[in-house]
Amino acid sequence: MAEFDARAFAESYLVDLQTALSKLDLTPIHLFADAVEEVMDSGATIHFIGNGGSAGTPSHSAGDWSKELTVPTLCHVDNISGLTAWANDTDYDNVFVGALKTFLRKGDIVVGYSGSGNSANVINGLKYAKEQGCKTIGVGGNYKGGKGGKMAQIVDVPIVAETESMERIEDIQLVVNHIVKETIKARRGIEGGC
Repeated sequence: MAEFDARAFAESYLVDLQTALSKLDLTPIHLFADAVEEVMDSGATIHFIGNGGSAGTPSHSAGDWSKELTVPTLCHVDNISGLTAWANDTDYDNVFVGALKTFLRKGDIVVGYSGSGNSANVINGLKYAKEQGCKTIGVGGNYKGGKGGKMAQIVDVPIVAETESMERIEDIQLVVNHIVKETIKARRGIEGGC
C-alpha cells in the first residue's frame, strides 16, 4: 500500500475549496442579505433548518445574527426536545414542519441548509414555509453533481456551491453566513463582532 501523502491531500482540498469559492455567485448572497434586512426592519424572525454538518451552520448563524445584528432568530435543530418529540410522534421527515407550524409567522424567512439539497425534512419545511407565504432561502452545493438538488428548485433564493464535496459545501455554508452578516454590518454601520 502506498504511503498517504497528507500534504498533497491538503493541497487538493484547498484547490477544490478555492475553485468553489471563486465560482460562488454573489447575486443570491446579496438577495439573502436583502431578505435579512427586510426581517430586521419588520420585526419578523429568521428560521434555520438543516441536518448533520448542515445543522451546525444554522446554529452558528442564529447565534451570530441574534447577537451581532440583533435580529430574532430560531435554529430549529437547537431545540432537541422539540425535534425528537416531532420525530417520535410523526416522523423525522416532518420535524421542521412541526416546529414551523408552531413558530412561523407571516413575514418570516426560512433558511434551509442541505449539502445535497435533498434532505426530506428540509424540503418539507421549505415547502411549508412557501405555502404560508414566507420567503425561503437554500444554501447547498453540487453534491454528486446534483446541482443543489430539490432545494434549489423550490426556494426563492438558491445558493449552490460549485463543488461535489460535502466537506467543501459545508465550509462554504459558513462562509455564506459570514458574508451575509458582515455585508449587513457594513451597510448599517454596525460595530463589533465575535
